[in-house]
This record gives sequence, structure tokens and C-alpha cells, in this order.
Amino acid sequence: MSQKYSEAGVSLENGYESIERIRTHIQSTASLGFNGDIGGFGGLFDLYKYGYREPVLVSGTDGVGTKLLLAIQSGKIDTVGEDLVAMCVNDILTVGASPLFFLDYIAVGRNTPSEIERIVAGIASGCRKASLSLIGGETAEMPDMYEDGHFDLAGFAVGVVEKSEKIDGLAVQAGDTIIGIPSSGIHSNGYSLVRKILNDTGSDLSQVFASATLLDALLEPTRIYVDEIARLRENVAIHAMSHITGGGYYENLPRMISDSRLGITLDLSEVSVPGIFTFLMEQGNITRDEMYHIFNMGIGFVVVVDSGDVEESLALLRSTAPGTCIIGEVTEGRGITIR
Repeated sequence: MSQKYSEAGVSLENGYESIERIRTHIQSTASLGFNGDIGGFGGLFDLYKYGYREPVLVSGTDGVGTKLLLAIQSGKIDTVGEDLVAMCVNDILTVGASPLFFLDYIAVGRNTPSEIERIVAGIASGCRKASLSLIGGETAEMPDMYEDGHFDLAGFAVGVVEKSEKIDGLAVQAGDTIIGIPSSGIHSNGYSLVRKILNDTGSDLSQVFASATLLDALLEPTRIYVDEIARLRENVAIHAMSHITGGGYYENLPRMISDSRLGITLDLSEVSVPGIFTFLMEQGNITRDEMYHIFNMGIGFVVVVDSGDVEESLALLRSTAPGTCIIGEVTEGRGITIR
């Protein structure tokens, strides 16, 4: 025990207890390449066991943003770990990567082992859903940086794709069909605006909303698309993919097309927009077009396929993601148009 360190606000004992509490959660994410040890200076993962000929590693990093503030204020911190995994993994899926492993970084004002366990349990849950191993991480106790009870999260996902099978958008051509896979809600983007709307209107987070409460709708975990995309890739040639995150449709969809001469025309009439977006649009007096610049508006992930593969793609995706629908096509001419 370090008395001087404790006087500075850092508890080594709580750090040791946290490690013991999260050990079982980490081991629950074990996969083929999982090393099994935690607490070392580096996380180990055996890529050789997967038998890739020309493996290309794909990495992604992200956080949860100010959605954390809602979670902390309400005491509902159990699912923000899933958000963290989803935001990283959904990004690396877009180039055809199969997720391998994940690392987390948790920065806290005070290390409370029971809270660390709740956070890591959520991360482990997300890792199991995304089929990747949690092989390491860091918990930093910084009382001068964060108020007691506050914390921040960062995540790092690594996947792999065979070099000849990576998806880079070069196969996209005019006439290709754009398919949208439903989101679970707001996911983890736009919460600075969400919180401003809530504060400006004095919204009651405990009010009944849909089949639960407004708070439940706001904290609904980000959907993970690993299973849907893995199933689709086994049967259909995917030309491009996009994760609809910050910047909504206007920023994220053009990123998946390599040919600058091509554009996108969307018809979103079949998309079922979750009620939380209608609530925010009305409460914040936001135009529908601006909503598409900020939020996912009911579509969290997008795939582009040849028009001849549409029916098979829809059938495969709808088996686990009901509500998947055609949302547009690739067109000649730059830009994005939403009907």
C-alpha cells in the first residue's frame, strides 16, 4: 500500500480489486487467437491460427462521446461499454474486416471497483456480440482531471481481411443498389445536441416513451452489425459499406464511393424512423434535412450491392435485421440527393 499515493487521491488497492473483478468478464470473450493472460504490459493475440495467406490488419478507435454524461447522471452505466465496442467494430467492418481483438481505456476520477466492473461487463458483452476478444486495456485514476463519479472511455478494435478480399469501393458503379440496415436508435452520435434539447425543454427523462422511458430510448445501445455482414459476405459480393455515424447521411455515404464521378440518390420512404428522432426533431425545432446531416435517422449501416444481388441480400439481412430495405442507388454525377 502506498500511503503517499492514497493522499494524492489514487488507490492502488482499488486498482488491484478492479482487475480481479473484471477477469471473468474478459475471459468470457476468448476466441481462437486469445492468449488468456491479463495484467501484462501488452495484449497478445495469435493471428497465425487463422490461416490467412496475405492478412491485412484493420484498426479503428473511437469513444462514446457525451452519451456518457446521460449514463453517468442517471446511474445507468452498464451498456455504454457495448456502445464503445460497436462504434469501433462497425467502422472496421466497412472494409471487409473480421474482428479479432479489442482494447479499452477507462479514465476515472476515482477508481470504484464495482463501477469499473459494470463498465467492463458492458464492454465484454459487446465483444461477445462482435465475436472478438478483449485482450487488454488500461484504467487510469486521475482525480485532478475528472470529478468524482465521472469517467471517459476509448476503445481500439483490430480486425483482419485477406488482401485480395478487402472492400475499398472501387467495385461501385452506377446502377448499384444501396441497402440500409436499421439502427437501434440514436447510437452514439449527436448527443451534444440531444442534451441541449433536453436541457432547453426541461424534458422529464422518466416519462413513458414507447414501451419504456425516454431515458431508456436515449441510452439504447448502439447496434453491432458483425453477424449480418459476415452472413452477407459469405454469399454476396459487397461493393461498398458505410457506418452511419457523426455527420449522418451526407457525410458518411459519400465516403464509401471511390469514383468521384459517381453520386447517390436516396428514397427513404420505406425506412421506419424510430420515434426518438421525431421527438428530438419536434422538441428541437430541427428540419428533417438537418436531421439527416446529424443523425442516422433509423439506418445505422449501409451496404452497396449489384442490382442482381438485391433480393438475396435482402433475404439474408432481414433474417436477423427486420426492417432492412432498399434506400437508394448509385448514380452518375457527384453529390447526394435525398427524396
